[in-house]
Amino acid sequence: MLLRRTSRAPRTSRARRALPGAASLTIAVLVLGGCDSGSGSAPKSGGTSGPSVIVPGKPGEAAETLSAADAAKQRNEDDSPNTADFAYARMMIEHHTQALEMTALAPKQAASGQVKRLAARIAAAQGPEITTMKGWLTAHDGAKRATEHRHEAMPGMATEAQLKELRTARGRAFDALFLKLMITHHDGAISMATEVKAQGNNIQVEEMADDVIAQQTSEINRMRELQ
Repeated sequence: MLLRRTSRAPRTSRARRALPGAASLTIAVLVLGGCDSGSGSAPKSGGTSGPSVIVPGKPGEAAETLSAADAAKQRNEDDSPNTADFAYARMMIEHHTQALEMTALAPKQAASGQVKRLAARIAAAQGPEITTMKGWLTAHDGAKRATEHRHEAMPGMATEAQLKELRTARGRAFDALFLKLMITHHDGAISMATEVKAQGNNIQVEEMADDVIAQQTSEINRMRELQ
């Protein structure tokens, strides 16, 4: 899957996303000359009706004061990766890696040709996605932002006991267990993708999440038909 860096109109949800430096940075609002009802002073330049906004800078940079309109524009245009974006990429690489481990068993152990073809399709999609996400992390210095996580924190991951059972299953027993585990696995990936769309800030990560949701929803429907 290739990243699609395309321009597009700002979405309403961008307005609530974080400014550079933190995933949930609170903006300090400073009203300049606001409540003097009898001053008769001339309107401030810029044509804005809201208060000025103090925007904290990135680490090592000073804060700046922007008009309400400029602050809103910056929120809309900035797509600097935040904590949710980095966590999604790292965890989805591991999530996809387990899916590849499961699909690699199908050629020799599945009875159904449909299950074998489905497994091949999943592998063909998720292998390149792993490469893309690793490249994204490298490009955004993600290695320095690593955090600890466990399988239990990632929805849909098969347990080691389930993987052991899948490795020893053959024929129809393999098909049934593979479909059961992979549906759960895909459901978990969709949950993760949906979450990062709400909490992340980077447009490339959002596009990757959109692809996961579309692809894996389609595959879930197919797997349910095969059960």
